[in-house]
Amino acid sequence: MPEVAFAGRSNCGKSSLLNAVMGVKNLARTSNTPGRTKLLNFFTQGDALMLVDLPGYGFARASRADRTQWQENWHGYIHRRIALRHIFVLIDSRRGLMAADQEIMAGLDGAAASYSLVLTKADKLPKVLVEETRQEVQEAIKKHPAAWSEVLVCSAKKRYGIAELRQEILINSGFMPRVEVEQV
Repeated sequence: MPEVAFAGRSNCGKSSLLNAVMGVKNLARTSNTPGRTKLLNFFTQGDALMLVDLPGYGFARASRADRTQWQENWHGYIHRRIALRHIFVLIDSRRGLMAADQEIMAGLDGAAASYSLVLTKADKLPKVLVEETRQEVQEAIKKHPAAWSEVLVCSAKKRYGIAELRQEILINSGFMPRVEVEQV
């Protein structure tokens, strides 16, 4: 079964976005405390697709040993999982790309792991600021060969961008071809 994973800094909205994508309110456990997702959590979409909620990277209220173990699990999954088709790296739109995000992106590039960037929590900022952040991130990913070129913008709370993200999940998991529309 093909797998699509959700990665991001602690508390960037991975579990909330996964719940919105799946259309189930409390499927993935959410919290205001960074570092609540400690294991790789697998959620099936019927018998056709597996969505994976990865532990956050960056700040978390946990011991160094626990954070090291999460990182080892995370890296082992990314490098060894044959069924993994694509990773959605979630970026809190209020923060933009941070050093930890850049480090993860470089690691994914090195592993030749296909990934897309998704700005989350878009409802928490004025649209003009979200667009500025999107453009900055769009420019930054030009340096990352494994990244898809289009940055998605979502809000789990307001359900903004969820349909587009679902479509990208289907495309990047191999269920739906990408159709390019020629501009006339």
